[in-house]
Amino acid sequence: MTKSDREIMEILEAYDLTGTVWSAATLAGHDPKRVKRYVEARASGRNPYEREPRPKMIDAFLEKVEEWVEQSKATIRADVVHEKLVKMGYRGSARSSRRAVNAAKTAWKAGKRRTYRPWISEPGRWLQFDWGEGSRIAGRRTWLFCAWLSWSRFRVVIPVWDCTLGTLVACLDTTLRRIGGAPTYVLTDNAKTVTVEHIAGIPVRHPQMVAAGRHYGCQVVSCVPYDPESKGGAEATVKIAKADLVPASANLLPAYDSFAELADACRTWCDAVNSRRHRATGQIPADRLDIERTTLHVLPIEPLALALGEERLVGSDRTISFNSVRYSTPPGYTGAKVWCRVLGEELSITARTNSGDLSEIWRHQLSAPGVPQIIDEHYPDHPDGRSIHQPRLQPRSEAEIAFVGIGPGAGRWLKEAGPAGATRIRAKMARAVELATVLGNGKVDQALGLAATAGPSRAECACVTHGASQSSAKGVTGTTPFHWG
Repeated sequence: MTKSDREIMEILEAYDLTGTVWSAATLAGHDPKRVKRYVEARASGRNPYEREPRPKMIDAFLEKVEEWVEQSKATIRADVVHEKLVKMGYRGSARSSRRAVNAAKTAWKAGKRRTYRPWISEPGRWLQFDWGEGSRIAGRRTWLFCAWLSWSRFRVVIPVWDCTLGTLVACLDTTLRRIGGAPTYVLTDNAKTVTVEHIAGIPVRHPQMVAAGRHYGCQVVSCVPYDPESKGGAEATVKIAKADLVPASANLLPAYDSFAELADACRTWCDAVNSRRHRATGQIPADRLDIERTTLHVLPIEPLALALGEERLVGSDRTISFNSVRYSTPPGYTGAKVWCRVLGEELSITARTNSGDLSEIWRHQLSAPGVPQIIDEHYPDHPDGRSIHQPRLQPRSEAEIAFVGIGPGAGRWLKEAGPAGATRIRAKMARAVELATVLGNGKVDQALGLAATAGPSRAECACVTHGASQSSAKGVTGTTPFHWG
């Protein structure tokens, strides 16, 4: 019966104390032969806590098993080996054969296992990025573009609606401008937007991604499959970003009501992680980025329009024209350049936001000429749509300035009297200025406001005040002259 490690330790302690096998056996309460076996194992340099291998029926066939494993490059199955051994006279169990095959494969792979050298990055050399699925907004899927600057450990997470080539270039442009320059290499996996196909193991780059690399002064490369050092930083960024930003049952985050809310959450998250001391470097990524910026290449002023879409200019009516159809844009982009590209049955409009990032500002359903796409929420200053514009007061002469200066009631009266076709308007304005000189602007302005409220259906307007017509001032007795007729 095999003894436990504690019992073996007690046996050896008893022998060290007494110095004889018989005395140690009596003190530890074990058989002297067992005590002698453990003592001799320790004295010969063997591990007394490990069992000595016993002879097995398969020992005579181990060399043949190793030969088959070597010839098959560790791909032969254990059941096939067992069948071969049975034909050669082996009478053991399939379980023993399986253990022997596993031991032989482990020994064969130990000398041929793929190794790699740890990656020690340099400043300004590598930017890695990857995609992760984001939160659903109103039932629609979103994606998280996650980038990682290898040396400084600076992270950038950008939410988007899709993973198309135009969106990828827009995210790269935003990332490069946020870090303040372009590195030598941009590393990612072999997605179709980056690698079209592989020929004899050689990746064939997407032509537009090659053009994007030339535009920004960096080389787009793809990682080697199954290489743990190639893209681990970007994948780790995706993992922690999804854990902190995507609502799930584990983190109990509430759902996002809008895409803008998700974008704000991503930017806040980036500010937090980039201001926190990194465990691997022991420094703050934002501080290391200041050092790495000195080695980055200068960026072009404008993004790569080839992948972003066709360039358009937003007019004063907040619309653009695409294929003879007018599409509205959100407020704040009047006179700015935007980029439009067709995605399925939708038109994506991308622009540079106030923070300097390229972002999709709106997405319309494609329309036909004669059917413009005008969104009401793009015109918050026109809540009822485009209606008849009311004229604005623009006094020019001294008489007009004096009349409008009485108060807001005077302006309302003039706006009502003009469209109503009232006669002798200038004479009535002069009379109102005279009354304001005697009675004060407040009373006259109130009377003008009442007359404007009454409208053209009444022949005369209300008096200035209850006692205005009874005033004893010379030249101001009687009814006020602010009637329409």
